[in-house]
Amino acid sequence: MRRAGRAYGPGGALPGGLSVAQLEFLSCLAENPSARPSQVARLLRLAPSSVATLANGLARAGLVVRSGGMLDRRTAVLDLTAAGEAVVAEWEAVNARVLAAALAAVPAATRRSLTSSLPALRELTGAVDALADDAQPDARQTADETKS
Repeated sequence: MRRAGRAYGPGGALPGGLSVAQLEFLSCLAENPSARPSQVARLLRLAPSSVATLANGLARAGLVVRSGGMLDRRTAVLDLTAAGEAVVAEWEAVNARVLAAALAAVPAATRRSLTSSLPALRELTGAVDALADDAQPDARQTADETKS
């Protein structure tokens, strides 16, 4: 998907000229509005320092805004700007074009098989997500969360 995204993106590039890591970060924020940096680190399984670097760069690009938490102003939360939402929508459109082209390239029997497999695939992705959610954060994430 990443390689094909480059081929199907605007002008052969990924949306906004961003990296896949940046696009995944923005997509995570689209799915988890007002997420704390430590939450994004846990969801993406990234080091807190990587999340800080991504957040700072995307904020400078006008795609993410950092603000105080709703209940506790000492905490930071991250949200997409309108420009960030537009980049996510463009990334989703690129992925949809990639999947449509790939599906068109496989035989009808394969498409039928994939369609009948969707409930099982949803169950599998739910189980994978549950494993990721149940994993204990490492000590660095816990320490970073107390600093946030």
